[in-house]
Amino acid sequence: MAADGSFTAEYADAALFLGMNSADDEVRRACKAFFVARCSGHLVMSLEQVGRCDDVIWGYSRELQDAYYPFMDHLHTVMDIERVGYDEADVRRGTEADAPDHLPMHERLLLGMVHNREGLLHTVSERLLGHGALPVRAPDPVVGPEPAFPEPLEVLYRQSLVLRIPAGAL
Repeated sequence: MAADGSFTAEYADAALFLGMNSADDEVRRACKAFFVARCSGHLVMSLEQVGRCDDVIWGYSRELQDAYYPFMDHLHTVMDIERVGYDEADVRRGTEADAPDHLPMHERLLLGMVHNREGLLHTVSERLLGHGALPVRAPDPVVGPEPAFPEPLEVLYRQSLVLRIPAGAL
């Protein structure tokens, strides 16, 4: 967070992105609403988090991957998602003595990036949400009708829902 209390950028992790295909419908709707609301905005994802998404999806059958990837590819094309690598300062911040050492290294590095760049991380990861002092927020729950992506993205999203990811895999 910047000195004035603002954040320079919003970050998403793999849990939030994959949460759009969560088997838990409440999580799925909240994650989808987050991305729908920012479809014409700017979002940052670390290259590692993008790769973590692929790693999860590649664990499913070719048929499910083929149903999922048109949505993911199209979303990454139409939405301004900046994919960035860690720099030295991000890594230092993620491995400092005050970094939450009980978290997996990939989450510590992501938090280092977010802290270092004065951002705000959005996630559905219970590990990350369990620390009130971190610049981490859950997506808002959806009340009422489910928001829709602009077409043709919504059609691709609906097709991708044949792949549902258990909460524990997020």
